[in-house]
Amino acid sequence: MRDWFELRIPALSQNESFARAVVAQFALQAGDWSIVELNEIKTAVSEAITNSIIHGYEGSPREGEIIVKGQATPNKLEITIIDHGQGIENVERARQPLFTTKPHDERSGLGFTVMESFMDELTVTSALGQGTTIRMVKYLCSATLQ
Repeated sequence: MRDWFELRIPALSQNESFARAVVAQFALQAGDWSIVELNEIKTAVSEAITNSIIHGYEGSPREGEIIVKGQATPNKLEITIIDHGQGIENVERARQPLFTTKPHDERSGLGFTVMESFMDELTVTSALGQGTTIRMVKYLCSATLQ
């Protein structure tokens, strides 16, 4: 049996913390995640949503939409973040540490690096003018550590 949810939020920075909380609550109900694992999941989700707001929709006051989907089994959490913004021209280049398209905004270019380091799997698909989908998977490991 799989648990799942879908959340649709306006692409506004104040909604990032709400989405983080929803994902954390969903993860807690779906598995026995440690505090460290929950913090890693929440941080990865924050990075993905922030990327959608800043890069996908350029932080535009015109509200775009971000879709957050979650699926869980007892040992696995899968989170997908979808935007229908401007898309990424070169996904491989964008995933390189310290690469940023917004150096004037003091962006560090570590969003994908953080997501990749905190999650067990990261898949990024994007098309210019159509948006970006980020799929992240975390496997429950606290049960094997105890």
